[in-house]
Amino acid sequence: MSIYDQHLDKNAANFVALSPVSFVERSAEVFGDLPAVIHGARRYSWAQCRERSARLAAALRSLGVGRGSTVSAMLPNTPEMVEAHYAVPALNAVLNTLNTRLDAPLLAWQLNHCEAAVLITDREFAPVMAEALRILKAEHGREPVVIDVCDGEYTGPGERLGAHAYEALLQAHAPLPKLEGPADEWDAIAVSYTSGTTGDPKGVVTHHRGAYLNAVSNAATWTMPHFPKYLWTLPMFHCNGWCFPWTVAMLGGTHVCLRRVEAPAILAAMREHRCDHYCAAPIVHNLLVNAPAELRAGIDHRVRGMVAGAAPPAAMIEGMARLGFDITHVYGLTEVYGPASVAVKRDDWAARSLSEQARLNGRQGVRYALQEGMTVLNPETMAEVPADGQAMGEIMFRGNIVMKGYLKNPSATAKAFEGGWFHTGDLAVIEPDRYVKIKDRSKDIIISGGENISSIEVEDALYRHPAVVACAVVARPDPKWGESPVAYVETKADVQVTAAELIAHCKGLLAGYKVPKEIRFEPIPKTSTGKIQKFQLRERAKSASAIE
Repeated sequence: MSIYDQHLDKNAANFVALSPVSFVERSAEVFGDLPAVIHGARRYSWAQCRERSARLAAALRSLGVGRGSTVSAMLPNTPEMVEAHYAVPALNAVLNTLNTRLDAPLLAWQLNHCEAAVLITDREFAPVMAEALRILKAEHGREPVVIDVCDGEYTGPGERLGAHAYEALLQAHAPLPKLEGPADEWDAIAVSYTSGTTGDPKGVVTHHRGAYLNAVSNAATWTMPHFPKYLWTLPMFHCNGWCFPWTVAMLGGTHVCLRRVEAPAILAAMREHRCDHYCAAPIVHNLLVNAPAELRAGIDHRVRGMVAGAAPPAAMIEGMARLGFDITHVYGLTEVYGPASVAVKRDDWAARSLSEQARLNGRQGVRYALQEGMTVLNPETMAEVPADGQAMGEIMFRGNIVMKGYLKNPSATAKAFEGGWFHTGDLAVIEPDRYVKIKDRSKDIIISGGENISSIEVEDALYRHPAVVACAVVARPDPKWGESPVAYVETKADVQVTAAELIAHCKGLLAGYKVPKEIRFEPIPKTSTGKIQKFQLRERAKSASAIE
C-alpha cells in the first residue's frame, strides 16, 4: 500500500457526488437577485426559481416520489419544464421528458415502459394525453398521478386531467431546505426515448455525473460568459435540452422561454430581451436566414447560435454568417447527452474564404473537453481509420458523457458498447487535422453501381441553390444501378424553380453519378426538433413518381 493510500480517505469534506442540481443552489445563493426565468408576463429571480423548484420537489416527495421513481413531463418550453429539471433530480428521481408531437399510443407505451409514477402535463396537450392515459390504464393497468399545468400564455382549449393543479400544489408545500442530488453520481437522472424508426423506441438512461460534466462542457465549448440570456428555441424534451437547463443555472443566466418556435417569436425575443445564445437544428436556423429583413431589425447585439441535430448545410452556415450570427456546430446523440463534439474554430480560419469557413465549421469536429474519447473506427476490426479524409469508418465515443445504457434492453446495450466504445451508427472520415467529418448515417449511404454516394454531400449542393429552403436525398430502386439518388425539395414561397434547373445546378457541383436522377417537390416530414425523417422518404421513394 502506498503512503498516499493511508489515512487519506474520502469524507464529507473532500468528496461530493457530482450532480447539476448543485448549480441551482449556487446561483440561488450568490445570484439570487438576478433574473432566472422570463416567460410572457412572468419573471422569476434565481432565488424565486430555486424556491419554486424546491416546492415542486417537496410536493413530489409527498406523492411518493423518491430514488428510482420516474416523473414524466409533457410540457413545452415553460418555467414548469425548467423547474422539473431542477426538482426531479434533487429527489434522486428520474426525469422523462415526453416529445410533444408523439401520438397517444406511443406516449402510453413510453409511460408504461419507464413506469411513470407522476405525469406533469400542460393543458394544451390534454386531448392526446387523455387518450394516452386511457390506453395506459386499459392495456397496462397503470395510473400515474397527474399534475396539470395551466400556463397563462396558453389561451386555447384543454381540460384538466388530474387531481392536482401545478400552482396550487406548489403553494401547498413548503420548499425543501436544500436541493441535494444523489449520494451516488452514477444514479440515473433521466430517461429519454429515441425515435424508434425501426421497432420500439429505446429508453436512453443518463446519469448525474454525465449531466454535470456535459453542462460544464457546454459552457467551455461555447466560451459562455456569466449571465447569458439563453433563448429556448430547442425543445427541452430533446436530450434534456442538451443539458442547457443546467448550464444556464451554472452561469447564473436567464432562461427566456418560448412556447412556439417560429421566426417572428424568436427574433422578437432576441430584440426585446437581448438574448445572446440559442440552440437549434439546421431547419430552425434556416427560418432565421429566410425571415424578412424587417423582423431582424433592432437586433444590434452579438447573437451566438449552436447548431446540431443534423449535418448543417454549408449554405446555412454562410447565410447565418452574413446575418452576423456566430454559429458553432456541435454533434452528438441522445446517448451522449446531446452534443459531445464540436467543430472548434481556429483563429487562422478567419483568413479563409466564407465558403471554406463554412466547410470547416460544418464538420463534426473533435470531442468535448470532458469527453474522454471520440474517433472513427472500423466497426469490424475496431482499428482507427487513417486521418486522410478518405477512409471511412464509424464514429465512436467513450467516457463520462456516455449513457448508462438502454432501459430494460440489455442486448441493445451490449451491442452499443461492443469493443469498449459507444457505436453511433454514423459513417465518417478523420481529416488530416484530426477533425471528424460525417459522410452519412450507415443506412443513408446510397450505393449506386457499386459507388458510395453521401446523401449529405448531395444535400449540401442542393442547399446552395437560392430557391431551396429544405431538402433530403434518399435512395430509390434503379433497374440499372441498383440504387440512385432522389431528392425531395421544399422551396421558398416566392421563388420558382424547376427540377431540370436543380439538376443542372447539381451537375456544376457534383460528379455525374452523384447528381439526383429525380427531384420531387413535396413536403418533407420532420420531427419536432427539426430532424428530417428519412425513413418516411425511403418508403415514399419505393413507389412514388416524380413531381416536376
